[in-house]
Amino acid sequence: MVQGKINEIRGWAAMEPGIKVEPWSYTPRPLGENDVEIKIEYSGICGSDLHTIKQEWNGTSYPAIVGHEIVGKVITKGEKVAHLEEGDLVGVGAQVYGCLQGDCNACSRDLDPHCPKSVFTYNAKYPDGHQAHGGYAEAVRVNANYAFKIPAGIDPVYAPPLMCAGVTVFAPMLRKGVKKGDRVGIIGIGGLGHLAIQYARALGAEVVAFSHSPNKREECMKLGATTFVDVSNKDEVDAVRRSLNYLFITSNSHSNQYNDYITWMTFEGQIVLLSLPKGQMSFSPREFIISEVAITGSLIGGVNVLKKTLEFSAEHNILPIIERFPMDKINDALERVNDGNARYRAVLENSTSSNL
Repeated sequence: MVQGKINEIRGWAAMEPGIKVEPWSYTPRPLGENDVEIKIEYSGICGSDLHTIKQEWNGTSYPAIVGHEIVGKVITKGEKVAHLEEGDLVGVGAQVYGCLQGDCNACSRDLDPHCPKSVFTYNAKYPDGHQAHGGYAEAVRVNANYAFKIPAGIDPVYAPPLMCAGVTVFAPMLRKGVKKGDRVGIIGIGGLGHLAIQYARALGAEVVAFSHSPNKREECMKLGATTFVDVSNKDEVDAVRRSLNYLFITSNSHSNQYNDYITWMTFEGQIVLLSLPKGQMSFSPREFIISEVAITGSLIGGVNVLKKTLEFSAEHNILPIIERFPMDKINDALERVNDGNARYRAVLENSTSSNL
């Protein structure tokens, strides 16, 4: 069996509910024959990281090293790994294992995040009982199928947000078949929404950006929106009613807003939820019947979808807007993201000087 090179991984772990992390190390699971060991160069901060360390989704196992927007270089590979070599620049998203078998109801349909054997990047356990830890660290070991080569056209520092935020918004656009001529609405111009505008535009759609912040109008237009709607302006909202083929919700909308969203859709339009607001959603059944609108959701993307996301991003020069932080300033970065001040994704950078 091939031995890993880093047998005590240093990282930054949440020790209790909150947004503070501290230096902590762990012994990784043995490197399997289908695994790779990655020395992490960059790690993005996702809203899911904060929900997890704050125990907002319950079930957090502490100490917890989170982070599922990982970019680094392969330093060791298992003996059966053929498609990656040491030195390859790769990215890891929110999943590190799925069975990928043809008889799996999820994996066979490119829905491997729903695989009953799936292991997510952090706050999850492998079948052998080992805890999975994420990217706020110097290294990580994952199944090689979930380590994706970063295309040469993508600057590595901009790649981490594509591994989660990017695929989260692009996957449902692929599955739904967003195409030229469609009118696509994006609610919430933040970490997900600013990427969603770019992907929808690159697919040829007419993009309508919705925001409570009128000062984002100019930026949305530069990103590719054809129309900007200030949702506090009744005239602007009324002008787009019954016009959208798709509406991607990337912000935590209140439950009583969805009946209004339905009125923005054309017949047989689809509303796609990409965020997880607290509480229950409230709907008027009458609106569904008279509009024939569908409401659905989307998780992340499996192996094939993530590959397409990276290829499409490189081809169309789709990049996140980021703020960069040294890894040892991680608590400053977490606080900035938690306060809603990051524009629009925070990326942590490892270096030899980082005080892990």
